[in-house]
Amino acid sequence: MIPACSNRASCAMQRVTFLEKIMRLLATTLLAATAFASPAFADTVVIHAGHVITDAARPAAGASTITVTDGKIVSIADGYADAPAGARVVELRDKTVLPGLIDLHVHLESNPGGDFRDEAVITDDYAALVGAHNALITVKAGFTTVRDLGSAPRGGFALRDATAKGLIPGPRIVSSGPAISIIGGHGDVSGYRPEVNAALDGKNTCTGADQCAARVREASKNGADVIKITATGGVLSQQGRGLGQHFTDAEMKSIVETAHSLGLRVAAHAHGARGIEAAARAGIDTAEHGTFADLAAIKQMKASGTAMVPTLMALMGVKERLGKGVYTPTVETKGREAVAQMGKAIRLAREQGVVVAFGTDAGVFEHGRNAGEFALMVDLGGMSARDALASATTVAARLLDKETEIGRIAPGYSADIIAVDGDPLSDVRALEKVGFVMARGRIID
Repeated sequence: MIPACSNRASCAMQRVTFLEKIMRLLATTLLAATAFASPAFADTVVIHAGHVITDAARPAAGASTITVTDGKIVSIADGYADAPAGARVVELRDKTVLPGLIDLHVHLESNPGGDFRDEAVITDDYAALVGAHNALITVKAGFTTVRDLGSAPRGGFALRDATAKGLIPGPRIVSSGPAISIIGGHGDVSGYRPEVNAALDGKNTCTGADQCAARVREASKNGADVIKITATGGVLSQQGRGLGQHFTDAEMKSIVETAHSLGLRVAAHAHGARGIEAAARAGIDTAEHGTFADLAAIKQMKASGTAMVPTLMALMGVKERLGKGVYTPTVETKGREAVAQMGKAIRLAREQGVVVAFGTDAGVFEHGRNAGEFALMVDLGGMSARDALASATTVAARLLDKETEIGRIAPGYSADIIAVDGDPLSDVRALEKVGFVMARGRIID
C-alpha cells in the first residue's frame, strides 16, 4: 500500500519513492534468484573423465581431460592433465562423459493428465512458470537442447530467452510458439461453446495458401525459430474426425515455401498416412509422430529428404492413461488407435533409409522421462544403441542447423556435457539416469 499523504505534490513524491523501493526490492530478489538458480560458470572448468564419447559414431576414449573456457570446449586430451591455476576441477573418473542430449519435440508449458477445460482457466503467465519448472527438470535429465513445438504466444519465447541469458536454469530452447492449424482442427481451440471457442481463439489458424503464408510471416515476425504445423488430426484434441490430413496440399506447400524463404525449417505434426505423404511432398523438414505412415508415405519422405521424429514416449504416455478416466471418449478412441501402431512406422522408415531423429513429445508424459525414448527406439524400432544416441546428438543437431555448435564434444563446440554410469553405446538405458550436467558451460546442480 502507498503511504497516506497530505497534498498532490507530496503524494506524487511519495509514490515515486515507494515505486523506487519496490523496484530495488525486485532487482535484489531477481539477483538472488539468478545466483541460486543459475550460477555463473567459472572462466575455466577442467573435467577429468573415465571414458569420453566425443561423437556417437566413434568408440569411447579412455581417461581424458576436457577443458572448458567461457562456455566453450577448448580441448580434449588423453589422460588426466593438471588444471591451470584458478580453474574449477570436476572429477568424473568413474563416469562416461558424452555430449548433452537433444530432444526435438517437447512442450515445456504442458503437463500430462490435465482436464482439457484447463485451457479456459490457466493463464499464459502461469503456463510460463510451468515451463520454467519443466525446463529445469528437462536439463537435469541430460537434455541440454530442446525444440519446444507449441506454447503460449509469448511464453515460449520468454522461456527461451531467459534460459539463454542464464536467468533461469534450463536447456537451449528452439521455440515455434503456437502451432499453425486449420480452423476447428488439431491445434485450434475446440470442445467449448462457440462463444468460448471464439474468446480463446489463438489467431493461429489459416485457410488458403495466401493466409497460411501470412501466418508463417507473422510467426517469424513474432520470434519463431521454427514453424510448427498440424498437418493431420491429433490424438489429444477434442475434435473427433480422426487423424487424417488437415491442410490442403496447396496450403502446406505455401507454408513450406514461405518458411524456407525466411530461413525457417518446418515441423509437421502428422499421424495419418496421407497427411504425412502430403506434408513430405510439400517439403516439410520433419514429420512428427508419423504414427500411421505406410510405404507410400515413407517413400515420399525419403524422396523429399523429410526426417521422422517418432515420439514413441508420447504413445507410451497415452497408453499408461487409457481406461483410467483421464481422457474424454473422443480422445480415448483416437488414443487406442494410435497406440496399436506403436513402433511400426519407425521400422518401416529405417528400412527405406529415412532419417530418424530423437523427439519425445514430453508434456504428454512427465517431463524428465525423455530418455525413455532410447529404449523404445531400440526395442520397438530396431535401432542400435549407437544409432539411437546419434539420433539425439549429431542427427538432431543437423536438423537444427547447429551441427557445428552442439551434438559433439569437440574444440569450439558449446560445453553441453553430461555424464552417466556404464556404457550407453551398449546399453541405452544408462542414459535414463544422468549424474552430471553442464549446459552452455553452466553446471546444473
